[in-house]
Amino acid sequence: MFVFNYAEGATAFSVWGVWLIVFIALFVFNEVARRWKYVGFFCFVILPIILSSLWFTVLRDTIYTDWFHLAKVYSATAGCIGFWCIRHVKWKSKATGKERRLADVKWVLTFPALILAINIIEAVSRDFQIGMQYAGGGILADEAMYVLGGSWNYMNGIAGILNIITITGWFGICIKKQTAKDGSKDMLWPDMLWFWIIAYDLWNFAYTYNCLPGHAWYCGFALLLAPTLCAFTVGKGAWLQHRAQTLAIWCMFAQTFPAFIDQGTFAVASTYNTLPLFAFSLIALVANIGIFIYMIYKIVKTKRNPYLGELYTDLQKYQEVKALAE
Repeated sequence: MFVFNYAEGATAFSVWGVWLIVFIALFVFNEVARRWKYVGFFCFVILPIILSSLWFTVLRDTIYTDWFHLAKVYSATAGCIGFWCIRHVKWKSKATGKERRLADVKWVLTFPALILAINIIEAVSRDFQIGMQYAGGGILADEAMYVLGGSWNYMNGIAGILNIITITGWFGICIKKQTAKDGSKDMLWPDMLWFWIIAYDLWNFAYTYNCLPGHAWYCGFALLLAPTLCAFTVGKGAWLQHRAQTLAIWCMFAQTFPAFIDQGTFAVASTYNTLPLFAFSLIALVANIGIFIYMIYKIVKTKRNPYLGELYTDLQKYQEVKALAE
């Protein structure tokens, strides 16, 4: 599926070692940023300002300037800022004198679903673009990266659309209660359960393999696994927050040091074999069709509206996450 770049004496062992370092760094970064309020503020407000001033001045000739990469880095950062505000912003009501939190304002809870949908739409549009413009192969004009367009792009684009449709229960988003062991105040989304997360990961990996073949080893494999492992272990129920934070920091790193994944010793390229291209997208499509069918089944059975309320409240995993909330 992948071809290792063995330049300057690199080996498969060393490339795997670098992948492991990237994965651990993303996991640890997310842990630090989520557990300490002002570390998160620095990482997603102050650091992007500093880096942006560098990107468009001294680094302007080396950074990615295409619409997709710029949209991705700033939309991921915007998501992190919004999630930080939902978790931490509070004020005293003049009318009642009681303390209020941003997380208590219902319309604000549409923001996480909106920013997630926007990020998926960005990728879906890229899949369709490559399928239409680069059928049979070609060099992306804005990235100088070879891509191979085909039916897999359309399958995965449809999978992404289904992934958006099956986002449910955002009005149930809540804040994790602080404990002596964990003061993170994570943004919990009880209705976003493991089966949707897996379907998203399958779709997103297929997208990176289709549209960012030179980046899929890191931004597809490591970058997807880090937030998912966190959501299934120490940071249960907060997958979207983990995903946004790891994506934002990776995008900032890749924007600052693009040569690491494009030309460096440890860069990893795709084989452009049509069999895995087709297979990954087919698996993603089947998984997301399955989630869509299950969502419809639950709607019919429970008579619940998944967009105005929560759908999976009867499931054990939902209840486990809900029990962590304030």
